[in-house]
Amino acid sequence: IIMFSKLVLALALGTAAAFQAPVAKPASRVVMSETKADLEALAKELNPVVPFWDPLGLADQTFWATEPWLALGSTNEATIGWLRHAEIKHGRVAMAAFVGYLAGANGVQFPWPQTLKGDPFPYAGGSPEAQWDAIPLAAKWQIISVIAFLELWGECALDTHYMKGGKPGVYPPLVNNANMQIPHPVPLNLFDPFNLSAKASPEKKAKGLIAEINNGRLAMIGIMGFLAEAKVAGSVPFLTGVVKPYDGDSMAPFLSDFDMFNL
Repeated sequence: IIMFSKLVLALALGTAAAFQAPVAKPASRVVMSETKADLEALAKELNPVVPFWDPLGLADQTFWATEPWLALGSTNEATIGWLRHAEIKHGRVAMAAFVGYLAGANGVQFPWPQTLKGDPFPYAGGSPEAQWDAIPLAAKWQIISVIAFLELWGECALDTHYMKGGKPGVYPPLVNNANMQIPHPVPLNLFDPFNLSAKASPEKKAKGLIAEINNGRLAMIGIMGFLAEAKVAGSVPFLTGVVKPYDGDSMAPFLSDFDMFNL
């Protein structure tokens, strides 16, 4: 229903046969680098005032350390790598969601029609949650499909996986990737599409990652604050009267289209 929906869906839902076989690489010893000591050192760089805080003791855990997952070789270092990557990824999504929420709440819309029929993007009273409910079901599946593709690519096209010695937060290039190739020309990479950070020094990159993690944490708090205030007026005093109320369910994104459980 979106103009390029067929193209995106074909890209996102194509069979595995559509991808070229990965290039074989010589076997190498995996060196794990993510440890609890790394987290404690990172905490001081992120915020010298707030010390390392792990109330659930996740940094001491080893996920998937039971059958049948033992065959995967799960370790504490792999678990920490998974947790670090998850935080960075969620922070990036939250930053995009925070900016998107502000845009939707202030009536910022694309200038072109949303559908082939010429329907405009919904304003829905300036409520981003209601705007999501108002877009066509096919558009929602298009968005979910693109996200699924990007998630698959991020897991399978890495040089070294973040749970096996790779660097948490790294997103593999879409262009000229030796591990996997997309059966369709892609002009730019998702990360650093204009190669602005390609020549940055290691120190500048490290400083940028610190800023990204801090901004991501704030964005996660911010977007959840928006959703909470929209659902329960007064739950976030600073946002009372600012965020439009929403009587739907943000945790059930397809509820306006169908209810699988008839609740």
